[in-house]
Amino acid sequence: MELSADIKKLERKYLPKDFSVTDWAGLEPYFKELLERPINSREDLEQWLKDSSELEAVISEDACWRQIRMTCDTTDKSLEEAFNYFCMHIQPHMQPYADKLNRKLIENPFTQELDKEEYFTYLRNVRKSIDLFREENIPIQAELSVMQQQYGQIAGAMTIEVRGQEYTLQQASKFLEDHDRNLREEVYRKINERRRQDQETLHTLYSQLIAKRHQIALNAGFENYRDYKFAEMGRFDYTKEDCFNFHEAVKLHVLPLVKKIYDKKKQKLGLDTLRPWDTEAEPEGVQPLHPFNTGEELTEKTIKCFELLNPFFADCLRKMKELGHLDLESRKGKAPGGYNCPLAESGAPFIFMNAAGQMHDVTTMVHEGGHAIHSFLSHRLALSAFKEYPMEIAEVASMAMELFSMNFWNVFFDNDEDLKRAKEHQLERTITIFPWIATIDKFQHWVYENPTHTVEERTSKWMEILEEFNTGAVDFTGLDEYRKIGWQRQLHLFEVPFYYIEYGIAQLGAIGMWKQFQRDKEQALRNYINALSLGGTKTLPALYEAAGLEFNLSPDYIKSLMEFVNEEMEKI
Repeated sequence: MELSADIKKLERKYLPKDFSVTDWAGLEPYFKELLERPINSREDLEQWLKDSSELEAVISEDACWRQIRMTCDTTDKSLEEAFNYFCMHIQPHMQPYADKLNRKLIENPFTQELDKEEYFTYLRNVRKSIDLFREENIPIQAELSVMQQQYGQIAGAMTIEVRGQEYTLQQASKFLEDHDRNLREEVYRKINERRRQDQETLHTLYSQLIAKRHQIALNAGFENYRDYKFAEMGRFDYTKEDCFNFHEAVKLHVLPLVKKIYDKKKQKLGLDTLRPWDTEAEPEGVQPLHPFNTGEELTEKTIKCFELLNPFFADCLRKMKELGHLDLESRKGKAPGGYNCPLAESGAPFIFMNAAGQMHDVTTMVHEGGHAIHSFLSHRLALSAFKEYPMEIAEVASMAMELFSMNFWNVFFDNDEDLKRAKEHQLERTITIFPWIATIDKFQHWVYENPTHTVEERTSKWMEILEEFNTGAVDFTGLDEYRKIGWQRQLHLFEVPFYYIEYGIAQLGAIGMWKQFQRDKEQALRNYINALSLGGTKTLPALYEAAGLEFNLSPDYIKSLMEFVNEEMEKI
């Protein structure tokens, strides 16, 4: 396959070149035309699909830019209003049309003549959307789109003062790596006290989100929102029972490794007890890893790193830089977190993150870089719907990139000792993330199976689940008030419910890819590129197969991958 990052914006053939999304009145004629257009042959159908896809791409990109601009500056009310306008006054009008267009496609006799293999996953998703569509859910979904964004505004406004200077919570977290233990504890407590100031606001917001989500599920004929969401997310290839097995496998095969990592950290720091403000620290005399200073430097070093891995990967980032599709540094008023936002018409996505010069920022950047490459590779597919790949493979793209790129992190570090520490940090994180994934996922299952719970019951259940995945290696004595609201820092719970187990499934896939990479770099990269180029045109197991991976959540398989990572850690 010819790889090129010289991505071209899709040429418009249906909508006018200068058309932009402003209001529903401007959009409706195109939906009407598609709905009323006669389809008398397979050729007619294929042209109708291309025109529908173009309309989808233009609308999707407009919505994405509204969200990007709002998250880059949560203090600008006009950006928030533009986003809310789309959610409340454009999207709700589109949904009934989308349902009618879906039905028109499924009911058309020429749909039987489409390539069964190429269109299988797309048509499966269309049928699923028809099954789930309920007119009465449209206003609730519009409200949810707006409410979910309130989390970013609340969290984006959180700052603390350290040594007389104001920092966002992301920026302040760098002090948790300092060798001054008193400073670490002070900052840890300040961060958590700041979170506590908004705990009631976030409790109320979450309770309101749960109630609305539960109503959507009931309206669609589901017993609870978990079951509805599994259907909506197209989880055709695994079940809630698989998630429960994953939780148990983490307890059996991951927690012992996490305990080993923290015991080693305690020994390294020369401490009698390891406290939560110690887990990122370095011993006296060892400076925290400082891989870059500015967002510009992070960009340039990541491009160099990707160049050594595969020149095409570097070209993708160069293209994004050229287009101004990067906003990397943390600042006040910026929403928390990091994401890669695919842009359906332009092709080159947008990376948003909150870098503060730390090691985990490098991980975030190469992670989002992996997502970006996925966007580039799937852009050439014929229809927008073909580019909508399952999240479980999307996260393999990003997490495998974290592990692939490690061999070339010398661009971030001047000496071998720092490079060794960086790799160790990455592999520790690869393992220590699993209990948190299991905790958040198990918590969500309970929350939506018991949607009328009180705040007290929620807190009690959260603490219970937290203890289930606790190794006992970190001493949390006296910190229960902070721990009780630990879930509030996880934006997925508010903004993208049930999107979290994917990280666990994908981390297994990423470790499998890295295992291939250690044996044969070029073959692993070919498998990686091949799988990502398929977009969403294959089932999840088939995409894993294309990547040379097994789609397997069994405890035995998880155990074998954990043993592999443990062996690799011992080699460093």
